[in-house]
Amino acid sequence: MQPSTKQTGAENIFWDLSDLYKNADDPQFELDKTFLREQAELFESTYRGKIADLDAKELVQILTQYETISDTLGKMGSFAYLQWSTNTENADFGKLMQSVNEFSSELSQKLVFFDVEWLAVDEDKATELINDELLQSRRHFLLASRRYKEHILSEKEEQILTAKSVTGSNAWVRYFDETLGAARFELDGETLTEQEVLSKMHESDRELRKRAADSLTEGFKKHKRTLTFIFNTLLADKFTNDTLRKYPKWISGRNLSNQIADETVDTLVGSVKDHYHIVQRYYKLKQSLLGYEDFCEYDRYAPLLQNESTVKWDEAREMVLESFDGFHPEMGSIARRFFDENWIDAAIRPGKRGGAYSASTVPSVHPYVFMNYDGRVRDVQTLAHELGHGVHQYLSREQGVLQSDTPLTTAETASVFAEMLVFQKLMRELDDPKEKLALLMGKIDDTIATVFRQVSMNRFEEAIHTARREEGELTADRFSELWRETQVDLYGDSVTLTENYDLWWCYIPHFLHTPGYVYAYAFGELLVLALYDKFEKGEEGFQEKYVELLRAGGSDWPENLVGKLGVDINDTSFWNNGLGIVDSLVKEAEELAKSLKK
Repeated sequence: MQPSTKQTGAENIFWDLSDLYKNADDPQFELDKTFLREQAELFESTYRGKIADLDAKELVQILTQYETISDTLGKMGSFAYLQWSTNTENADFGKLMQSVNEFSSELSQKLVFFDVEWLAVDEDKATELINDELLQSRRHFLLASRRYKEHILSEKEEQILTAKSVTGSNAWVRYFDETLGAARFELDGETLTEQEVLSKMHESDRELRKRAADSLTEGFKKHKRTLTFIFNTLLADKFTNDTLRKYPKWISGRNLSNQIADETVDTLVGSVKDHYHIVQRYYKLKQSLLGYEDFCEYDRYAPLLQNESTVKWDEAREMVLESFDGFHPEMGSIARRFFDENWIDAAIRPGKRGGAYSASTVPSVHPYVFMNYDGRVRDVQTLAHELGHGVHQYLSREQGVLQSDTPLTTAETASVFAEMLVFQKLMRELDDPKEKLALLMGKIDDTIATVFRQVSMNRFEEAIHTARREEGELTADRFSELWRETQVDLYGDSVTLTENYDLWWCYIPHFLHTPGYVYAYAFGELLVLALYDKFEKGEEGFQEKYVELLRAGGSDWPENLVGKLGVDINDTSFWNNGLGIVDSLVKEAEELAKSLKK
């Protein structure tokens, strides 16, 4: 593969995973494995069959041991996955990750009795324990786990599902990642990775964007049969598990995990769909500003200015840190550690999986940020997004293993808020109306992708899960048909969706990694718009309340946590208010565009 000629300064930004393990041969890795096996066997032999009779003091002892096992196992799993994601083509990295997955399954089978027995505890006894002062630091974990009471199976059945997932769903997800990680796409005489070609979709050269889109489609066609089979297999696997667990809807398990009611999600999705007209109005404005006779799917992320400058890595670093420092010094100081202590992997290179994420790892260590930095303003926003996650995850470590993680809905709050801080900083510093409009349009592009496109993908997920359950195995053409239907609903006549675009469902990892995930982006974006509105209006003490929200992690129900900042996510008008703010951004762009014509 020919290396990219663009130099951003991120070419040598690699993370240092030694806070987890020095390397795959670190003796501590095997020592931890031995320790975990011994602890799991001791845990099982000591407590099996006794959970129903425990008092609060004894339950604290059990949870303390459980947390130690979880933290150490999470450390091993984090190292293996982070290492593998930087080079999915490295067979040794893949082997280690699979080894850890199999070991994790082995331990989970020994520990699953705790979940089964805890959920079988009489409600009165469970309530008494949950409310005991000794268990206050684990209260929400114990309370939230009870939601699965009607959906957990017998211990033996849970063991079987855990064991089979290693060679079942987990294996297929890994195969999907490695297939696209190894895929190469021909573009203008170069052989590029998926991530490198996707980045071309943000170039100002329209013909280049079209060639890049064609290149992706041709590459996807080569893997169409494989990807279709992977999708079908994972959809069927989920249906089997949902049926066994008696989930009423394909998304019910995800909603339980997100600690949100099915009805609230339905209201969110319905509200966003009712505002698809904002998207269609915006793209007609963008088409007019770009001067195109037609506007195709490969034009959606076209920059308004023809020659977008490259933002060097050091510049991006300063933009983000200054934005974080300006909001709250603790946010800035934590984010600075990610750069200073090499907790970020930003270099684009062969075999590295696409996209970006922040891995919380375990409370005893710290988060790591993964991205593919290509020097665009959009990449600066991505850096801010993932560092927002990172700061959130760093602060929530105080809640311990059982309550540090947040539901996906509120997990996106910190990331999107961080993006907004950087965006507003850039807007304030611009004097040229053309540059200000270009930046605003870029922000709207991202907001549409985060709110509306994610909900359209939720509609696609709904369609494919339903079709797979009612029709049996789906062909690639059937997937494409459902993809086109849900995308036409979103774009209407504002975007011409070419035939090539019909296959673009096949590369989106969230559908397979975390089914039902995508609506959480819309939830997070609309929540942040409401919160940022409060901040801009100068609400007293907002910054401190916000940092405390991040610090709280998953220690309470989402509605209670954000309720402390004066937001009611169960109020149906909440979503419409957030969508109204999106509408106001489009109106601002329309007014700016008019002023430039005068």
